[in-house]
Parts: sequence; C-alpha cells; structure tokens
Amino acid sequence: MNSPSKYYNSPLESVPSTKQKALRINLEENIYGTFAEIGAGQETVRQFFRVGGASGTIAKAMSAYDKSFSDDIYGIEDNQRYVTENRLRKMLKHETDLIEKRINRKNNLKKMFFCYANTVATVDFAKKYNGHGWVGIRFQIDTNENYNEIIIHARFKENTARQQQETLGVLGTNLIYSAFFHYNTPKKIIKYLYDNLEKDQIEIDTVNLTGPVFKNVDNRILSLELVKNGMTEAIMFGPDGNNLLPAAVLYKKNILALRGRFRPVTKVNEDMYKNSLNMFLNERHVDKKETIVIFEITLADLTSEGEIDENDFIDRAKLLSSLGETVLISNYKEYYRLSEYFSLYTKKKIGICMGVTNLVNIFDPKYYIHLSGGILEAFGKLFFKSLKIYLYPQLDDNDNLVNSDNLKVHPRMKELYKFFKFNGKIVDVTNFNKNYLKIFSHEVLKKIRNKDSSWEKMLPKQVSKEIKKLKLFGYK
Repeated sequence: MNSPSKYYNSPLESVPSTKQKALRINLEENIYGTFAEIGAGQETVRQFFRVGGASGTIAKAMSAYDKSFSDDIYGIEDNQRYVTENRLRKMLKHETDLIEKRINRKNNLKKMFFCYANTVATVDFAKKYNGHGWVGIRFQIDTNENYNEIIIHARFKENTARQQQETLGVLGTNLIYSAFFHYNTPKKIIKYLYDNLEKDQIEIDTVNLTGPVFKNVDNRILSLELVKNGMTEAIMFGPDGNNLLPAAVLYKKNILALRGRFRPVTKVNEDMYKNSLNMFLNERHVDKKETIVIFEITLADLTSEGEIDENDFIDRAKLLSSLGETVLISNYKEYYRLSEYFSLYTKKKIGICMGVTNLVNIFDPKYYIHLSGGILEAFGKLFFKSLKIYLYPQLDDNDNLVNSDNLKVHPRMKELYKFFKFNGKIVDVTNFNKNYLKIFSHEVLKKIRNKDSSWEKMLPKQVSKEIKKLKLFGYK
C-alpha cells in the first residue's frame, strides 16, 4: 500500500475531497471489508458506491435498522440502548469474524480486512434532542497481526436529520481513510477527521485507539488534542488511561469536582478531597453509590509559556490514574462554565471544592465583562439550585486563617457574596489539617528536581511511591 506522504506532501497541499478519499480506498486492491450502519441510513457506504470501483472494496453493506433484527444479529443489549459503545464493539467484532469465516484467507494473503460501523441517533422529529453516535473501524495493516480499532463518539450540531446524515457520511469516510493512510501518525488521525467538515457541524468528544499499530499510543494525549484543537470543550479518562464518554459517566450522578494542577497531588489536595467528600456525602439525597468524584484540570493549567508540555501532562495523568481517579480536562477557565457543563448531564447535587483565592477571583467583576448579562448571568449559571461550593481555607502572610467568614471580595460584590453565603451556597471545609496549609505544589516540584528528599513528607505515601516507581516530574 502506498505511503500517506504521497497524498499529503506539504502543509500547503489541498485537502482531498470526500470523493477522492473514497475512490482512493476503492482503488486500493488489498482493502476489503464490511459497512454496518444503524440509525442514520447507509450514509458512509454511499460515498464509496457513488465514486465507482466499489466491487473490490465492499464485501457487504447492511443496516440492521429494526431492533429485532439487530438483536438477532448482534445480541440483546441489557439496557435496551442501541446507541452505545458496547453495541458498536459488538458490530465490529461480529462483522470481521464473518469476513474471516466466509473469505478464504489462503487465497487472499494480502487482503487487509476491515469493518466500518456506526450506531447513530440523528435529531428527533420534535428537535428536543440533538443527534449523537458511536463510529468506529476495525482494520488490518499487517495480515499476520491482530486487528486495530479506532472508536470515536460524536455529537451533531446541525438542525436537520438530513444534514446530520451527510455529515456522518463525510466523517465515516475520513475515518476509514485515516485508518489506512495515517495510522502511523495518530495525532493526524484526529486532525483529518474534520477534513471537509466544520467544527460547528460536529463535535468529537471521545476517541480510543487500540491494536498493534497503536501499541505506543497514549489515548490521553489524543484526548488532549481534541480539547487543544477546539474539537470539544472537555474530555474525560478513567484510571485505566482510556477515554470515557462524559455524558455516560456523569449522567444522573451527584458530582463532586476538585480543580487543581495536581503537579503533583499533595497532602493539601488529599485533605481537600477527603473532607469535602465527607461533607458532600452528608448532604440530603446524596447516595454514595450515585456519586462520582472528578479531578478537573483546565487547559490553562496545562500550559507553560503558552505551550502545553505533553510530558508534564502525562506525568499528571499517570499519577491520577494510578490513584484510581477519574480526570476531566476542560477548556472551562471560568467556574460557571464548568457548572453549566455538569448541569447538562445531571439534575442531582453538584459540589465544587476550591481554595480561597479561587473564590475571591470568582467574585471579581473583571472576569465577566465579556458576558452581555455580566456577573449576574455568570452567577445564575454557577449557583443553580443544586450546586454548593466547599471552601478550603488558607493562611495569610501573617499565618492567620482565612475562610468564608473573613475573606475579602471586590467591594462591589460584598452584598452578592453575603447573599450566597447566607443561603448556604458557600460552606467552609471543616476538620482540615492546618499543618498542610503551608504545602505548595510548586515547592514540591522544585524539591523533586533538586533531589531534595524532604518532598516526600509533603505528599501522601501512595503518591510518593508512584512518583518514584513511574519516575514522574523529573524524579531520578
């Protein structure tokens, strides 16, 4: 198969059209597979039929649109939901297994089999819900190796089902083309998914690459690319390092979020986490089983001199994952945007734990001059009915404790601050360890790099252990 460099020789070269991509695939004699599409018509395979030469590429095109037929082919879903990652994975495996079973491999030693699949719900007739779906490909590059997979979740932004269907067709073609011609440059796979599309047409909020050709790929780096390139505003990954669909993780959950740099996690972070969680779980109607804790890092907190240090990001990601935490990377510099984001997925309790400095900044009018409704608009989004701020104290320059009772906000904001505090929207974290208030992560980081072993006593034992084990943050 020809190298992708043949088609992208320079940054100035024009992007291949969707037709050109589909034809290029069709003319590659060793690419052969199945298209299985549910919910939005056969929009991707249509691109390949229309350009000609499809007989050597398409083994089968199908749409098990009826639920009963779909269940008979791919199995019954326990939750009766069809637009899910689990459904997509079943489709991909089932169809590639069929190709292996029905096509004599001995007579097709060079054939690279694939299955492209999607399970999608376009915008409903009443337009109450925007469309979304799971899209993926299972494919071979080396016939002697296991299959590779690229799985993404996308949200449609257009207003009609027809527009969304056409967008899906372009997205699917981009995915197949990138799988075969850009597999060796994973970041470009992400970039080229938007070829011939605009970001106001579709949002990609989850991506996972697996298989032998992606064995050195860290999916967390790819998810960071999504946020960095404006493809989505927030991504999430779990303790195993794989990306998660935020909507699925946060749906109908009580959410406690801790924003920080976590560079590294110190005893202060641990103290904030444990004490705010205990307080949160004592709130009315907060069931521990229906509660999730999110460690959130903003894109702004990942930059160093205007650039994102990927090695530093991965160190933080590895550390939080090793501690079993779920991490959210967002482009929500303002807290009201984070609150608004959570409220998209749950109507249950939301808690945000923060330090005094962050709360003082929230009550600074200069951060809201870009809003037509100013600070009142922002606070309407931040302090909606089920949100509460858990305030972790700090020491002033004279080692005096500063909490919600004596912090100083902007003079024009005093009455507004009193209103929210009086109504229980701002509460102090109690039972904190005052000795921890003099621990600062930037000092810890400096000590690690200077081989000053006193840093260990400033971190939880498990964190120190993981930093040494994984050689994070410059530890040698």
